[in-house]
Amino acid sequence: MGADKALVQLGGQPLVAHALGILREAGLTASIAGGKPELAAFAPLVEDRQPGLGPLSGICSSLASTAAPWVVFTSVDLPLLPASLVACLLRRARITGNAITVPSANGFTQTFPAVVAKAALPALERELSAGRGGCFSGFEAAAADFRESVAELQVELLVQCGQIVHPSGIPVALWFLNVNTVEDLRRAEVHSLGDDRVS
Repeated sequence: MGADKALVQLGGQPLVAHALGILREAGLTASIAGGKPELAAFAPLVEDRQPGLGPLSGICSSLASTAAPWVVFTSVDLPLLPASLVACLLRRARITGNAITVPSANGFTQTFPAVVAKAALPALERELSAGRGGCFSGFEAAAADFRESVAELQVELLVQCGQIVHPSGIPVALWFLNVNTVEDLRRAEVHSLGDDRVS
């Protein structure tokens, strides 16, 4: 992208502001895990206790810093997610008690947004210490510690039964558009403005 992705502009706001807005609209207090000092203007930063080890390290640092039983994580490059999905995932985790809850869409399990139980921290830290820094593999290991699988919510079913909705009418197939390139940014810009002519 040629710049810190968190600060790349989409619709006049940096991607980090979009991510934080989604969490806040879902009724959550938002913070930034492992963010650079310049991001402190957007939300409180959670210091990464093991910088350089990737997103799983930020997740572990966040879990260690909170007393909340569940924490919601999303990535900065998913600006088209609806807040209703985040809220639904959290409700489901609180009801079932699952260690890890994620969405699936179009037949594919999504890594983010994810609801992670604070109790999953020891398993995630073991994965990190063993040099396995992948978020989803860490989630699987944490769920296995509780003798369960990663809990998946099928997004299309939730939409069909009216539990979640996108306020801009963006179809589910685009909710998980990762903004990793200039072309991705262009597509996200078109859809965030409510124009579905480009896909």
